[in-house]
Amino acid sequence: MSLSNRELVAIAPEQHAGRLWQNRDYLLLWCGQAISTTGSNASELDLPLLILSLTRSPVQAGLVGALHSAAILLTNLPAGALVDRWNRKYTMMWCDAGRAVALASIPLALVLGHLTAVQLYLVAVVEGVLAAFFDLAQAASIPRVVRKEQLPAAIAQQEVTAGVVTLLGPSLGGAVYGLTRSLPFLADAISYIASVCSLVFVRTPLQEMRSTPPDKLPLEIAAGMAWLWQHPVLRSIALLMGGLVFIDDGMRLIVIVLAQHQGASSLTIGLIFGLGGIGGIVGALLGALVQQRLSFGRVIIGAFWAFAVIWPLYALAPSPFVIGVILACFWLVDEIYDVMQISYRRAQVPDALQGRVNSAYRVVIYSLIAMGNVLTGYLLQSVGPLWTIALFAAFLVLLALGATLNAPVWKAGSPSGKEEEREQMKLSHGSSPSEAARSSSA
Repeated sequence: MSLSNRELVAIAPEQHAGRLWQNRDYLLLWCGQAISTTGSNASELDLPLLILSLTRSPVQAGLVGALHSAAILLTNLPAGALVDRWNRKYTMMWCDAGRAVALASIPLALVLGHLTAVQLYLVAVVEGVLAAFFDLAQAASIPRVVRKEQLPAAIAQQEVTAGVVTLLGPSLGGAVYGLTRSLPFLADAISYIASVCSLVFVRTPLQEMRSTPPDKLPLEIAAGMAWLWQHPVLRSIALLMGGLVFIDDGMRLIVIVLAQHQGASSLTIGLIFGLGGIGGIVGALLGALVQQRLSFGRVIIGAFWAFAVIWPLYALAPSPFVIGVILACFWLVDEIYDVMQISYRRAQVPDALQGRVNSAYRVVIYSLIAMGNVLTGYLLQSVGPLWTIALFAAFLVLLALGATLNAPVWKAGSPSGKEEEREQMKLSHGSSPSEAARSSSA
């Protein structure tokens, strides 16, 4: 997967011309990812169901998700450095081909009568490792096929797709699993092959020419972390986002506990999250429009104050329906915020550092998600849902104040943009990645 000079020619101007829907290579990337994500969401629910049918053990069923998440978290940093070395198109193709083989092994083992829980654990680990590589390569590739001003629309489209798939995928997977246990995994394998086929036809080189040979892997990983820390806006966003997901991911458990206290059935709880998902889709659709009318700083600061205002309403919700409406409002704002911060981050990071900076960012986020889930469960058990909501509400106010008082965030996205342009030039050209890592650790 090493890079060749012929594959690293400059992007042809016509690849960036026209509207987003006229961008052939972007549509190929988007369509392939939409198909494979649909397959993944459909089979994600069925893997623990299959282990339950084999072992009758909820603990072993839960272990599948834990192994998958651990594989992603542990792979992220080295994957980011390697994605910046390798040909991103070929990386994505090999990852999806590998995932297709892993998923296809499940129906094959079922037919032969040799399926074991150990095989399913291995599939979860392989899928997690390859997903980390694919996601980082795909994230780094989007800025190569769209213009900077089109990034918010492209990110919004991806967020809408993810929202729709999250809503429909589990239901589709459950229905297909009811027909035959092997079908969801076979369909997922086929969806990965479809993604590989779409990538074959992408013509735009998905990385710039590398002018310097790669450094040692630990130094390259450190360079990505150093670049993220030295960029004042992205450092602030990483810390603010970490604080937000610390609460946001545990919110699902809080919503479930609140709904159960009000006598909601499992079907009603599912409808609550369905309503929340609709709010997220609307937010993603609005994200690009908001970006066109408001500066980056206004959206980021406004979003955190919106989170701080919406969150305490959970404690006052009189019915499961109102809980769903509050969740929809929270996720609507969250998607607008995500479209803004993701498109800004991908536009700011130099191409040679895209994989490493994004992987460093994700390690921060995933680590805090895990910590937030543990703390949420502890607080719900020890002090109850109302005090848990109150404590997290106070934390959100602190995050909103932190965003408001953060000068780099305020200046980001100003009409002139001169300050951030100068900062980016200094970070990307003032020193090599290895020098940036050394200066950060000094």
